[in-house]
Amino acid sequence: MAEDSMVFMVNEGVSVAGEVMSIIAGLSATEIDGVDSLAGNLTNDMITKSSPSKLAKGVRIIGDDNNIKIKMALNLSYGYEIPKLCEQVQEKVKSTIESMTGMNVGSIDIKIASVVSDTE
Repeated sequence: MAEDSMVFMVNEGVSVAGEVMSIIAGLSATEIDGVDSLAGNLTNDMITKSSPSKLAKGVRIIGDDNNIKIKMALNLSYGYEIPKLCEQVQEKVKSTIESMTGMNVGSIDIKIASVVSDTE
């Protein structure tokens, strides 16, 4: 899902690679209690060390320099209210991307890839 070849101009003379945007989105999502990992079993500790192809399983960034759309595939922990948890993820990811880059996040679509129990 990662658009690592995309580059977003966040300010005059400052650009951010799509892969960096994916890392920011993935890290902020996995900070939410109840999010086990990104699809591909990428935990918070593994996200920055992952290859673009592995990260692509969990985050996709599309758009232009004025507005971006984020698509995420998440593995959730068992026992959490899915709509409420997804709303928390959307708010956290939007807030983090916008504060770190100054870019407008138009939407964040979340696909639940799996539910993980404590026994797994």
